[in-house]
Amino acid sequence: MDQPERLPKPGRRDFLKKAGSVFVGGLAATVPMAAGFTVFVDPLRRQGQNGDFVRVASIESLPADGVPRRFSIVADRSDAWNKSMQVPVGAVYLRRSADQKIEALNVVCPHLGCFVDYLAGEKGFSCPCHNSKFGLDGRLADPKSPSPRPLDTLEVELRNGTEIWVKFRNFLAGHAEKIPVS
Repeated sequence: MDQPERLPKPGRRDFLKKAGSVFVGGLAATVPMAAGFTVFVDPLRRQGQNGDFVRVASIESLPADGVPRRFSIVADRSDAWNKSMQVPVGAVYLRRSADQKIEALNVVCPHLGCFVDYLAGEKGFSCPCHNSKFGLDGRLADPKSPSPRPLDTLEVELRNGTEIWVKFRNFLAGHAEKIPVS
């Protein structure tokens, strides 16, 4: 009768080969896992960079008659990979109200994110994408407007008597409440 073949017992060298393979494989998997983890926690790292006060204009650049003027927001922008100095990050409409208080409105329509235009003849704002109408103060001017909320107001500070600083932030479009974009 034939004897069954016996497999040789694994030796120390086989163990070292397998252990080395596991170590090298684990080491190779660490790099993409670390990169994925960094991307996953990046929004937490950037939290707090959005919504800082930015110098926008001087008080002399706004007419006293309450007509809004559009200004670009220029600020430093950084993410996990890049840091860009003094780049456009958005825009606002600034105006002096009747009591000479400065008001700031984000130019983004809360409906779908299009930029609104100021229409001097209508003394209000209009969204060219879906015809939402807003008053000078940003409130909805037409109840049939598709926008779920008024234009987004922003905090304003007057510093040194002449400098207009705005706490700039963007908000999610399509929602009835103002939800800041982080």
